[in-house]
Amino acid sequence: MQSQKISVSLPSEMVAFIEYYQVFRGCASRSQVVAEALTLLQSRELENAYREASLEINEDWESTTGDGLTYETW
Repeated sequence: MQSQKISVSLPSEMVAFIEYYQVFRGCASRSQVVAEALTLLQSRELENAYREASLEINEDWESTTGDGLTYETW
């Protein structure tokens, strides 16, 4: 994966946590800590999108499961 360098400004408490987490979890750099945090944020957003999509299930479509087709037919 190609990396790009960016600059962010954070409150000192967040920087202290990043440095603590880096040492405690044995991360190679502060960048790795931030990348892990962003991966978790992406996962949360994906979970929310799936949750919202599951609310859009059409119950009429779900009732067609008894139409005689089996998984072997696929």
